[in-house]
Amino acid sequence: MTQENSILRRIASGETTVLGLGISNLPLIDFLLARGARLTVRDKKAKEQIPGADALEAKGVRLITGENYLEGEWGDVIFRSPGIRPDLPQIAAAVERGALLTSEMELFFALTPATVIGITGSDGKTTTTTLIYRLLEAEAERSESGAKVWVGGNIGMPLLPHVEEMCARDYAVVELSSFQLQTMRQSPHRAVITNLAPNHLNWHTDMDEYVAAKCNICRHTPVRQLVTNACNPITAEIARNSDLDVTLFTAYREHYDEVVPEYMRARTAALYLRDGIIFYSTGKVETPVLAAEDILLPGVHNIENYMAAIAATWGMVSGDAILALARSFGGVEHRLEFVRELNGVRYYNGSIDSSPSRTAAALSALPGKPIVICGGSDKHVSFEPLAESLLTRAGGVVLNGETAEKIKAALLAHPRWDGTLPLVECPRLAEAVDAARAMAKEGDIVLLSPACASFDQFANFEERGNTFKRIVNEW
Repeated sequence: MTQENSILRRIASGETTVLGLGISNLPLIDFLLARGARLTVRDKKAKEQIPGADALEAKGVRLITGENYLEGEWGDVIFRSPGIRPDLPQIAAAVERGALLTSEMELFFALTPATVIGITGSDGKTTTTTLIYRLLEAEAERSESGAKVWVGGNIGMPLLPHVEEMCARDYAVVELSSFQLQTMRQSPHRAVITNLAPNHLNWHTDMDEYVAAKCNICRHTPVRQLVTNACNPITAEIARNSDLDVTLFTAYREHYDEVVPEYMRARTAALYLRDGIIFYSTGKVETPVLAAEDILLPGVHNIENYMAAIAATWGMVSGDAILALARSFGGVEHRLEFVRELNGVRYYNGSIDSSPSRTAAALSALPGKPIVICGGSDKHVSFEPLAESLLTRAGGVVLNGETAEKIKAALLAHPRWDGTLPLVECPRLAEAVDAARAMAKEGDIVLLSPACASFDQFANFEERGNTFKRIVNEW
């Protein structure tokens, strides 16, 4: 029995539970009801705090809400929201009794006839996902193939409600978090891991669990190809241990033999940068693909994002499509997004930078020494690398939010700290933006690059970035 038939049969014949009323689970509920599911929804919020609770009950959904939302019988199939740990005792007990633990994304993977390209990593996921989507879309339009390209996961729209509109010639480009991947037993056809570094350690038990979750993107059927970073120690190790066809990329090597270990060469292609040109090589044939100067997005990290996207779509898109996108694509909102110039000071929104490594990449992409606004909610990662980046590349630092004191402590403890870097603390983002404006002089750059999640002050990084842009644009 296929995984598709197995899940649908259990949904049709038994009791189904949806755990958590997240954004992706609202369309999931309608999808399940349309297929005759007997459905229970569990959520920690009180019923009166759940928008549309009465409407759900009117559709026949049983609600279990409040502090005791995990108690009682769980049924035959459990759909988990990504933010809920799968090892909660009540869930583990239900699985022990024979319940199937799955997710909206896993059901989509089981049902879609489209070719799925999945992207994960600690940094660069959203940009790489967007590049792959736009390359495939441009090629479909150029070739008049009739293929439709869908984008979803942590970017775009929920894909499950559209699964019956998809066909075998289509592509689904899916950005996947460690939370989504942790319990996945199905992988995409092509898997991309942009890089891996400590992240989300406030949720994962340790770095090993985080890496293991990410590896589910290339551990199960029907995956055929792994694209990953040759110079990231963790992803390079994953590639060495994989029996898939592998494509390694790096902007810090110039030749195939420098990228691919000898024992991997029978199954590994590579992308690398030499004399300002991105090359693709099978080890036998080397093909120039794109001049780095044609990439509109700044920074070496964006050269590597293009390499990952080119590798994931190799054989599917033309060189003309790659060049046209590189020369026209201005970037993803909230990622080094230019907001405005005022009194000779340029303001950039990097609210999506929710880890120290993302802030380091943003600083390396901008000229001069920007004034950086940092801080947010705590993901329990080390701020020592952030301190190194700030002391090397920042012209001033404004700290705010829950992690302000931790980042300050990392700065003061760093061997480079000599007291000359301007440093200001503000409780809230709005005050921090005003402080950065006061610190800046003509010719400076002010960069919002929090290096932290947003949940201490905002619902998500989009709300944080939009708040920053509103403040700056209202001056």
